[in-house]
Amino acid sequence: MKRIYVNEAWCLGCHLCEYYCAFANSGEDDMVKALKGVTIHPRIQIESQGNISFAVSCRHCPEPLCVKGCITGALTQKDGVITIDENKCVGCYTCILSCPYGAVMPGEGTAVQKCELCTRNAQGSPACVAGCPNQAIVWEER
Repeated sequence: MKRIYVNEAWCLGCHLCEYYCAFANSGEDDMVKALKGVTIHPRIQIESQGNISFAVSCRHCPEPLCVKGCITGALTQKDGVITIDENKCVGCYTCILSCPYGAVMPGEGTAVQKCELCTRNAQGSPACVAGCPNQAIVWEER
């Protein structure tokens, strides 16, 4: 299965992947209309420590602790991709506490959010990969 990988040596810390992610999950057709003047809620986060920047996103673990910890069954794994059913999520944040990578985060409403590899979008590949100007984020099978 293809996954998102980050080469932190190439990451510029520009946060463009966050904007492309937020736009891809906004449901809008125009990036400016979708993001101008609003607080974005990307499913990928850039972290920086000293001179090193890196993107944190869901690793779609083979045995995900977040899915096991979900008390309502809102998190499920199918074909290696972990997805959220917002209608089932009660916002208990057990999955946030269970994720060893910090990739599950509070969403805009009650539900949590995390990278779903843009499976709900018609792009064919994750938007963060396409939007990375330095190709630090790749989508490949290893």
